[in-house]
Amino acid sequence: MAFGLRGGKVETRISGAEKESTYLLVGVEVIATYKLHNINRVKMENLFHRIFGSAQIDISIDDRFGNPVKPREWILVPLQAIDEVVQRIKDGTISDVAYDLKTASFINA
Repeated sequence: MAFGLRGGKVETRISGAEKESTYLLVGVEVIATYKLHNINRVKMENLFHRIFGSAQIDISIDDRFGNPVKPREWILVPLQAIDEVVQRIKDGTISDVAYDLKTASFINA
């Protein structure tokens, strides 16, 4: 699963995914979108990287020009973990938990 926090339409962002190393040079399928308001996207993306850092895929691929790229957006977590993070951001309880890779669940921080 990959995540991205950007403005604009998802369809526009993923068009041409098969040519982008960020998307591992393959087409993608959108499985969920979320709308959050009044949130700094950069801070939120940093939060996602911090929370799911242990689940980040360690992969390096060559882009279409042969340059090595290490995408950071790809994580191995169940969709319900993303749903829970979004809910915890909304209700303000995100700082109380950490993601446990072994149990694929959140634990008290």
